[in-house]
Amino acid sequence: MVNEISIGMAKSGRRAWALDDVALVPSRRTRSPRDVSLDWQIDAYTFSMPVIGAPMDSVMSPATAIALGRLGGLGVLNLEGLWTRYENPEPVLEEIAHLQAKEVSPENTRRLQEIYSEPIKAELIKARLAEIREAGVVVSGSLTPQRTQEFYQTVVDAGVDMFVIRGTTVSAEHVAQQGEPLNLKEFIYELDVPVIVGGAAGYTPALHLMRTGAAGVLVGFGGGSATTTRRALGIRIPMATAISDIAAARRDYLDESGGRYVHVIADGGLGSSGDIVKALAMGADAVMLGATLARAEEAPGRGWHWGLEAVHPDFPRGHRTQVGTVAPLEEVLVGPGHHTDGSSNLMGGLRHAMASCGYVDLKSFQRVDVTVTPAAGSF
Repeated sequence: MVNEISIGMAKSGRRAWALDDVALVPSRRTRSPRDVSLDWQIDAYTFSMPVIGAPMDSVMSPATAIALGRLGGLGVLNLEGLWTRYENPEPVLEEIAHLQAKEVSPENTRRLQEIYSEPIKAELIKARLAEIREAGVVVSGSLTPQRTQEFYQTVVDAGVDMFVIRGTTVSAEHVAQQGEPLNLKEFIYELDVPVIVGGAAGYTPALHLMRTGAAGVLVGFGGGSATTTRRALGIRIPMATAISDIAAARRDYLDESGGRYVHVIADGGLGSSGDIVKALAMGADAVMLGATLARAEEAPGRGWHWGLEAVHPDFPRGHRTQVGTVAPLEEVLVGPGHHTDGSSNLMGGLRHAMASCGYVDLKSFQRVDVTVTPAAGSF
C-alpha cells in the first residue's frame, strides 16, 4: 500500500520510514544465540558474517581489508583513494587526522581536495590488490562509475574476486552529451567476476541495475554520517523504506529472470548493531559498514571518518567527521563487547536479536514482524 501525503495542491509524496522508525517484534519462539548462523554467500564466496567494509580511506586500508577478511567479512579497498595515489599514505593520513578539529571547515576541505588531487597510479592499484591477495582473503576493490571506464582494465589485470562500483547514485542508463558513458550491462558481462553496484534508493532503478547482471545492489547513497548529500543536493531516501522497496525489486526480478537472486546490501546510516539488525529485517542480505568500522583502533582514519564525497574537486558534499575510537576491529565486530550502545560486538548484537525473535539464519530473519513508531522529529 502506497502512503501518499499531500504536500500542496500540485504535489504529493510517499511517506517513507527511517530505520529509527521501525522496531522488531519477537515471536512466540526464542532460540539460543549459539544456534544462530550468520553465514552469507554471494556468488561462489561464503562469509561467516554479512559485513562488507566500505571502500573509504578512513575505514579500509590493505591491512584492515585483510583483517576483516580473516574475521569472516569482505573488505573493499577504495581504488581511487590515498592507497593508490601515494606510495606511502601514512604521513598523509596523519596530516588529515590533525586538521582542524571541526566538521565544517572550508580550510580543511580545501586541503583535502589538494591531497586527493594527486593522480591515481595504475601500478599502485596492482600492488595494493596483490598485497590483499597474498594474505589469502577474498580480494575486492571499488571504483566510482566515472573512473571505472578508465581503470577497469588495470583492475582486471591485477585480479579481483569481486568488484564494486559505488557512487552517490548509480543508474543502469546514464545519458551524457559528452564522452562515452559506462555501459553497465556490457561491462559486467565482460568483467566476468561478481559485481556489486550502487547506490540505488528505489524499486525501478534497482530493478534496472539487477537486469545488468549485477550480483548485488547497494541501497542508499553511502557515506552515512560523513555525507551532506541531503543538504547539498536535496536527495534523501529513508533507509527502512529504501531497503524494503529494493527487496521487492529483488523478489520480482527473481521471478522475471527465472531464479536469478541478486543480493540487497544496505549501505550508509548503520551506526550501531541495532541499525544492522533492522536493515536485515527490512530485507537486506548484508550491510556495508563505514562509520562503525572507522571506530576500530586499526582504522586508517585514526578516529576520523570521511568519504570521496568530501573531497570532490568541484562540489564537495561531505564532512570529515570525528567518530572516535571504540576498540580493536575484532572486538568491534565479534566481541566480546564492553559497550552498552551497540558500538562493539556488532555481530553479537545481530545474533542475539535473531535468537530473541526465533530465527536461525539470515534469510528467514527477513520475515520477522516489525512495528512502525515514528521517531521524534522524523516527520
